[in-house]
Amino acid sequence: MSDPLAIIGGAGAGLGQSLVRAFAQNGYTPIGLNRSVPDGAAGTTHAVDLSDPDQISQTVSDLIQTHGAPNLVVHNAAKLVIAGFAETTAAHFEATWRAMVLSAANLACNALPAMVKGGGGTFIVTGATASLRGGRNFAAFASAKAGLRALTQSLAREYGPQGIHVVHVVLDGIVDTDASRALHSMAPERMKKPADIARTYLALADQHRSTWTHEMDLGPMGEAF
Repeated sequence: MSDPLAIIGGAGAGLGQSLVRAFAQNGYTPIGLNRSVPDGAAGTTHAVDLSDPDQISQTVSDLIQTHGAPNLVVHNAAKLVIAGFAETTAAHFEATWRAMVLSAANLACNALPAMVKGGGGTFIVTGATASLRGGRNFAAFASAKAGLRALTQSLAREYGPQGIHVVHVVLDGIVDTDASRALHSMAPERMKKPADIARTYLALADQHRSTWTHEMDLGPMGEAF
């Protein structure tokens, strides 16, 4: 039998590609989905707009037909907008909502029913500090992240009894990527390492259903919380 399918929605440079690599090394057939294929992509990554229901429906259907129902699905897509409220436009609010909430709904709509039919699996959603509290200049981003958390909770309550482990992971603080190093004046040792986050996601996927985690908070040593 082939290795079980793992779908990573939001498989860009950084955490997304770390998930692809980690899953490949731990018994999965990982397929990344991203708006564009990053340079030096690990494994297989398809260029897909997760906010487009037709694109995601066709892509996930093709993957299931080829590999069977996914055993592990991660929604890792995000769009960061940092601006004062007066400078935050309606387009900013819509863009963040589409990139995070709508894309997660599209991915879940096409993956979860197949996972139920396939006997179960794990659906992990990547959250952020803004999932729990809105900060100054983060009105669009925080409102979308909070909506994403609420969506994840609804999915957990509906699909948990059907054998699907739905988890929301709050990444509290900064993930160590080239983009975040350019944006933040923070020592790299105070950032979360993508490979370590990936190991945690693998552990969540391995949990027995008698002790499922539904929300987890991850932060580096020394992070204020």
